[in-house]
Amino acid sequence: MTKLSIIVPCCNEQAALPAFYEAATAVVAALPEVEAEYLFIDDGSTDQTLSLLRALAGQDARVRYLSFSRNFGKEAAMYAGLQAARGDLVAILDADLQDPPGLLPDMLSRIQSGDYDCVAVRRVSRKGEPPIRSLFARGFYRLVNRLSRTQIVDGARDFRLMTRQMVDSILQLPEYNRFSKGIFAWVGYRTCWLEVENVERAQGRSKWSFFKLWLYALDGIIAFSTAPLAIASILGLLFCLVAFIAIVFVIVRQLLWGGSAFGWPSLVCILLFVTGIQLFCIGILGQYLAKTYLEVKKRPIYLIRETGGGGQDDPA
Repeated sequence: MTKLSIIVPCCNEQAALPAFYEAATAVVAALPEVEAEYLFIDDGSTDQTLSLLRALAGQDARVRYLSFSRNFGKEAAMYAGLQAARGDLVAILDADLQDPPGLLPDMLSRIQSGDYDCVAVRRVSRKGEPPIRSLFARGFYRLVNRLSRTQIVDGARDFRLMTRQMVDSILQLPEYNRFSKGIFAWVGYRTCWLEVENVERAQGRSKWSFFKLWLYALDGIIAFSTAPLAIASILGLLFCLVAFIAIVFVIVRQLLWGGSAFGWPSLVCILLFVTGIQLFCIGILGQYLAKTYLEVKKRPIYLIRETGGGGQDDPA
């Protein structure tokens, strides 16, 4: 039998968990050749998520859970799940049912054909999302694919089924600043993409605000491209050239017509503009320096406060 690990990151998902568990177990029950384990990662929930996970682990020996000491973010939760997963195949799903468990049989058959190492899901529409959020999301994918050699598929979700070999390769990248969509693409392997329509959450609200998504996108660009550093250097060189041409022009104009080198408003505008460019370039350097600073401290990606389920505790 094939052992399948289903990783489910959870953060305040008490409303969605019962429906997810019911849907996932119903799908797995129709796969007699699969022995499944459910690995729930409680990412510092402040509601009754952990209590529900304890109850599920008590009634179903296939359920295990890891509970973080605080909220470390979904990236840390996915990494913890990959580390703790025991299966020959590993799937990552969201608990809010935006990743339909009903796709698992199709994904499993494609993996078992031997043609693919990973079957992933991408959404072809963003129905139900605010228009401004959709606009920025599409712009991000276009930008990051232009700046980086690692190509990230537009609309890619974290929902995917992977072989043990691919999971082990991902675990060889224990970087602190994680951008999993880029990591999944960077390790390579043969990937099949399933196209789906956007599915709204079954219960609760999204934990991803526009500001959090903006920071996440910035992490993705910085993690997989050094192009912004080159852009900063080019901008600096360009404005030095423009400033030199402007100085020559002002001097020549002063010699020919006189009195043309005066006018503090224009000077102030130029100074503010050039200063803004300098601050922009310094900000880019600061972002790379900050990420490097966090990496060299070698802090753990997550801390576990409690584990349970699966018939015994797992220190993971």
